[in-house]
Amino acid sequence: MAVLTDEEVNSAVTKLDGWEHADGALRRSVKFPTFLDGIDAVRRVAESAERQDHHPDIDIRWRTVTFVLVTHSEGGITDKDVQMASDINGIVGEV
Repeated sequence: MAVLTDEEVNSAVTKLDGWEHADGALRRSVKFPTFLDGIDAVRRVAESAERQDHHPDIDIRWRTVTFVLVTHSEGGITDKDVQMASDINGIVGEV
């Protein structure tokens, strides 16, 4: 799988509400109404990640959950990361 160029990533980010291209990864922080809402979203993202065998880095700070996507095995952002970002948007949009 090919690593996307910065131009390709920046173009993809324009279609990914809430995401940014920073420090060589795709990042999005979401503030949930309650801690348990955030945990539930993380669980649903984890289920999707398992199905796709592509796992985001996830940081939980009370009601704020940060998702970070980069294909570590390829050394950069790939189409798998862009797709996972889109999937995460669909999941957190359900909260």
